[in-house]
Amino acid sequence: MDSEFSERNTFSETNPVKIGIIGAGAVSDYHHVPGIGIDPRAHLEIVCDASAELLKQRRSDWPVARTTTDYKEVCADPAVDAVIIATPNFTHAEIALEAAKNGKHVMCEKPLGLSAAEVRQMYHALRDAKVVHMTAFTYRFAPAMRYLKHLLDAGALGQPRHFRSQRFLDLPETSWGWRQYKKTAGAGDLYDMTIHRIDFALDLFGPLKSICGSVARFASRTQTATGESCAPSEVDDWSSLIGEFASGAVGVWEGTTLAKGYHRNGFGHEWAEVNGSEGSAVYRLHQPNVILLGKSGQDLAPVNVPAEFLKPEGSWRDPAEGEPATVFRYDLVWEFVSAIVEGRAAAPSFYDGLQAQVVADAVLQSHEERVWIDIPAEPR
Repeated sequence: MDSEFSERNTFSETNPVKIGIIGAGAVSDYHHVPGIGIDPRAHLEIVCDASAELLKQRRSDWPVARTTTDYKEVCADPAVDAVIIATPNFTHAEIALEAAKNGKHVMCEKPLGLSAAEVRQMYHALRDAKVVHMTAFTYRFAPAMRYLKHLLDAGALGQPRHFRSQRFLDLPETSWGWRQYKKTAGAGDLYDMTIHRIDFALDLFGPLKSICGSVARFASRTQTATGESCAPSEVDDWSSLIGEFASGAVGVWEGTTLAKGYHRNGFGHEWAEVNGSEGSAVYRLHQPNVILLGKSGQDLAPVNVPAEFLKPEGSWRDPAEGEPATVFRYDLVWEFVSAIVEGRAAAPSFYDGLQAQVVADAVLQSHEERVWIDIPAEPR
């Protein structure tokens, strides 16, 4: 077992990793519970949510008998080996710190916290507790993104030069609830969507040296979907940045929730592109099993992702089953459980989440000060 981690029980299909989910909302229903359900090394032990009514529903929806409204009960439970945090952003830090105190492995939704300083505290606590920690950067597991990384690492695209990301959603302009207030969300599109694409770039190209960025808000969101009044939004619904990597490469990112006509069955438009000295490659969310490839003098053309990149080796998922833009998300749980079983670091880790948060915070600083911001190296 890796010396970075404390000695743990020997997990297996007969002694599965017992997981507590904290936050019983849509993301757990969409990603995490199905991922646990197909992995025989994992067992959903207990579910926690602030809403007793939702917990009652989940006891019917999900294969779980035990529920609670107290996250501390989950973190202290000796029957629980690991927790998945899928609660509002402002609660992540207190739950993660409680889990670290009790020696639980942790996977947490992004953004990990409301600021890089908060995330740094979370990362250090889990690192020092010698437990597995993972940031739920879902799209790293998309087959086309996995294949794109392989091509880049193998030198098939030549020297990396440009990274380009677009994430356009066509969302209603009604209230986002807690997501539209700084004290509970931190930021809007930047923390919710663009931060994923910042992680893409750091994973593909390495650390950023400096960035300039901007955010904007166009929708007031003063009414709920059912017509009730609420306080106006305080956070961005558009975000963008330009970055210079330590390698000398450059990057451009743009995200918005207000791109009318970009619905695509709810998946929206996602385009992540790498231009190298020998060729270009493009990942798109709505067709995650197909990559666009092209070399000088050619046009970008679709190529099916090779079978070995449709899922991680050992994943229990059948790539031929389900909606391609949905089912790759189940590999989040596979990676989390595999890291626990194998006694190794998970990828992406809380360190990766911290690096992305540092860049996202720099976007807000750049916008406020109207300057380029240097990105310091983050100690491990």
